[in-house]
Amino acid sequence: MGFPDRRFRRLRRTERLREMVRETALAPADFIAPLFVKEGQSRPAPIAAMPGQLQHTMTSVVEECGALAEAGVPAVMLFGIPARKDEAGTPAWDAEGIVQQTLRRLRGELADRLVLIPDLCLCEYTSHGHCGVVRDGAVDNDATLEAYARIALSYADAGADLVAPSGMMDGQVGTVRRALDAAGRADVGVLAYAAKYASAFFEPFRHAAESAPRFGDRRAYQLDPANAAEALREVQSDIEEGADIVMVKPALPYLDVLSRVKATFGMPTAAYHVSGEYAMLKAAAANGWLDETQAMFEVLTAIRRAGADLILTYFARPAAERLRRG
Repeated sequence: MGFPDRRFRRLRRTERLREMVRETALAPADFIAPLFVKEGQSRPAPIAAMPGQLQHTMTSVVEECGALAEAGVPAVMLFGIPARKDEAGTPAWDAEGIVQQTLRRLRGELADRLVLIPDLCLCEYTSHGHCGVVRDGAVDNDATLEAYARIALSYADAGADLVAPSGMMDGQVGTVRRALDAAGRADVGVLAYAAKYASAFFEPFRHAAESAPRFGDRRAYQLDPANAAEALREVQSDIEEGADIVMVKPALPYLDVLSRVKATFGMPTAAYHVSGEYAMLKAAAANGWLDETQAMFEVLTAIRRAGADLILTYFARPAAERLRRG
């Protein structure tokens, strides 16, 4: 049966009809909000490359987390910016570090209203800005794993529900999982940056987190944007090493990879709608070139449709608040 008997537009005629047959739905519970918290500043500082985002103080990040919980967002990912950095990134596992203090305060003030997920990496904490321990001008994979284990235990002790190793070191998930289990912290999960690409879309984040590498780049350990099959091998390895949730980063340039990851493994799968993707929409909206709200929801729906169970996005709060208002 074809036209004129079959008319697809019948079910597009009104908003209610469109809602009835909509295949993909967004809800506040789909979002994880990335937040930056900086040590030693007296007030939140706007991030120029990411309009609407802040380098928070500990007080303001707690307030923002409360607002996110009220909006129905279930989780936050914390990125710390320390007052002191060194070659080895030792402030990352300091029990009194900015992320550790923030975790304890959030756990005390918000109890279990939010899932707390600290990003686990060294780039914000090293003086050279790389994601691991540098020896002879290159990142030493295995020495970095030792540091990741120490960070994971420090975060677990401070109240993390999940830790999120993001450096794309070989063996990072297994190392973190074994360290947590050996310390009696089998309750703490691992959200693995399993397929993280060497992307141009990270640049605003590097300004926000003050983590740009001082030399070279990160292509030696992050994925080549041309490769999809390799990403599946990376994801499979992380699952075998004990990942509870796997993530593709960035989202929009890699929707094909996201779809293949979800279809292949069926694991809880996250996608990170990263700083550059966010900044593009904000810039276009500021110039009147598109409607920000419509574009925001179209993009987030596309990520969800491609297979993401969870979306890390800087739009988490405005999207959740609008969804709650209907």
